[in-house]
Amino acid sequence: MTFQTLGLSTELLRAVNDEGYTTATPIQQQAIPAILQGHDIFASAQTGTGKTAGFTLPLLQCLNRSSSRKGYRNPRALILTPTRELAAQVGDSVKTYGKYLAPKLAVIYGGVGFVPQVQALKRGVDIVVATPGRLLDHVTQKTVDLSQIEILVLDECDRMLDMGFIHDIRKLLVKLPASRQTLMFSATFSPAIRQLASSLLKQPVQIEVAPRNTAAEQVEQIVHPVDRARKRELLSYLIGFNNWKQVLVFTRTKHGANRLAEQLAQDGLKTAAIHGNKSQAARTRALADFKQGKVRVLVATDVASRGLDIDQLPHVVNFELPNVPEDYVHRIGRTGRAGHAGRAISLVSQDENSLLKGIEQLLNRNLTTDLISGYEPMASSRLQPEAKPAQPRSKQRRGGQRQTHVAPSPSRGKKSDATGSRKGKQLRAI
Repeated sequence: MTFQTLGLSTELLRAVNDEGYTTATPIQQQAIPAILQGHDIFASAQTGTGKTAGFTLPLLQCLNRSSSRKGYRNPRALILTPTRELAAQVGDSVKTYGKYLAPKLAVIYGGVGFVPQVQALKRGVDIVVATPGRLLDHVTQKTVDLSQIEILVLDECDRMLDMGFIHDIRKLLVKLPASRQTLMFSATFSPAIRQLASSLLKQPVQIEVAPRNTAAEQVEQIVHPVDRARKRELLSYLIGFNNWKQVLVFTRTKHGANRLAEQLAQDGLKTAAIHGNKSQAARTRALADFKQGKVRVLVATDVASRGLDIDQLPHVVNFELPNVPEDYVHRIGRTGRAGHAGRAISLVSQDENSLLKGIEQLLNRNLTTDLISGYEPMASSRLQPEAKPAQPRSKQRRGGQRQTHVAPSPSRGKKSDATGSRKGKQLRAI
């Protein structure tokens, strides 16, 4: 289905065409007409399926139809997102698709100056894209009036609940008019999300374009069992030997992200870290350098598992499995986007077996296990087959057909990479 069949205005079709898009994705095909008709929306879609355009395009058209409200000082649309990065991404989408309509936009999030945001709001805006905490600060300071909101969008609302924003969201909701149109987008339809939807939406159109809680089908998912103490060594080896040029690596903690980034840099890999303790300027710079290829490895906490829009990102690595199985889906959703193939690698130590089991139960499948020769776990576990020294090959024993492939030892890597023969012994000693 093309965008021309969805009822969008000439200005929006022109902007979409400028971006090279012609065919609408399933979420766009279902959401855009329903939103244009004024319905509340309760939508679930995998990350990378085009849902941002799915609500941005009709929102812009709805606001443009309200010609009598043009130039009004108070915002008419509010888009709430869980992270700064996602807020910035959505703001960019509003600018991109609205360039021939020229709506006034303010993007509001923490980590940056408060005063410039106040000044932007005073000048008058049509659309506010915001994180809940900073927007609530503006409401408390009475620097924004939400009483004229016509359309509310809750983007990645499951993530906002996971991050503890539900109380801030409820405080904001009482400031909005009851007659608004509300659009809820979530990666999952958990009981908590359904309960929130029942309290906010009026006879919503429910849209579900992918099986519940599933990872993107085009993402190849592999588990490498390894002792915790050798995870960093194995990661350096995989990046260097396979000559990966762009790798997004997830850790559980901010401290762990910093430490891993420093260690990878010592291994000769250009690395940056991104997490909640970094200033917004540092986070923006690290992400820009990663996208431009100046940084080879970006180490992130789950603050970056949503909202990172990186074209054709080939590799995501779970250095540590997340505590919440749904976060695994969000993490690996950074690769395999917009129809491109991707690979998600998980380095799993014995103490993470229960976390892996939870992820597999969520996905309703066993992930493929691949032992890398030279990095087999010392302790026995359900992931580790009986060792066979005479056959130094990696073996897969879970998830799909049995496969074997020769896995060179770390000491036989390329000399030009961080894990080449010159550093093999050094890495194994750390």
